[in-house]
Amino acid sequence: MKKLYILLLFIFIAFSTKAQTAQELKKTLASKKDSIAKLQVKAKAIQGKIDALPGWRKGAFGTVGASLSGFNNWYARSAPNTSAGNIGVTVNAFANLIQKDFFWRNSGTVNLGWVKIDNRDDPTDSDNFETATDVFTISSLYGKRLNQKWAISGLGEYRTTLLENFNDPGYLDIGAGLTWTPTDNLVVVIHPGNYNFVFSSGNSVFESSLGTKIVADYTAKYNKLSVKSNLSMFQSYKDNDLSNWTFTNSLGYTVWKGIGLGFELGLRKNKQEALSNSLITNPLENFNTVDNKLQSYWLFGVSYSI
Repeated sequence: MKKLYILLLFIFIAFSTKAQTAQELKKTLASKKDSIAKLQVKAKAIQGKIDALPGWRKGAFGTVGASLSGFNNWYARSAPNTSAGNIGVTVNAFANLIQKDFFWRNSGTVNLGWVKIDNRDDPTDSDNFETATDVFTISSLYGKRLNQKWAISGLGEYRTTLLENFNDPGYLDIGAGLTWTPTDNLVVVIHPGNYNFVFSSGNSVFESSLGTKIVADYTAKYNKLSVKSNLSMFQSYKDNDLSNWTFTNSLGYTVWKGIGLGFELGLRKNKQEALSNSLITNPLENFNTVDNKLQSYWLFGVSYSI
């Protein structure tokens, strides 16, 4: 009986020692976490000072989305022998020179997509990937500072497609006015003196005109999250039917070594494009009768951030 008491005493002492050790380790871990958090705050403050220094800021992130499928003798479908695919690629890049007295901001966006639906029982059905999304935009903004937030500026922006009908149409905006930079991440361009050159081939409805150009661009990085949002608007002085706007939003979340998940959404209103497309099926269409629907595209997939 005495031996049993001694054994129980040893077991009690062992558990007490283990519990005490675990509590001490948890306290040590908590103190280390507090130290790491304080160091991260200091590191973020130092990085903010580095980012505020004059010089170049460069960066890029993109998204690749793909979906492939195939059916063989799948009789639940009206077309039992079918293969389908959807591939999309988007890239956002910028290179900004920030100085005390001036800035020079450059950016580029590419979004390309392909889609295929092949019914192998239909010999007339195409088995090729067809262009689905085709967007290419580059811009360059120079500003001479009046103060910390306002600058006299000049902007050049070009928009077109790459895979099909390159520069047909193509849009080139060149203008001057003011730029507002309330923060390092947000740039708002207000150019009342802007000419919107529209390039197209043959007889077309596209027409160049003078107007106001407004651009709002937000680019930021929050730890693992990269964000870019851009609104580009042109308001024609000649005719409201010649006005247009494009709004794109991109998100990239890094999971491991620059690789993560990405999402992009694009919206556009352009009555000239709507009429040009409608004339293919209705040659008697005009600006008064055309249905200027909201254009859109989206892409979700694997992203990579530089």
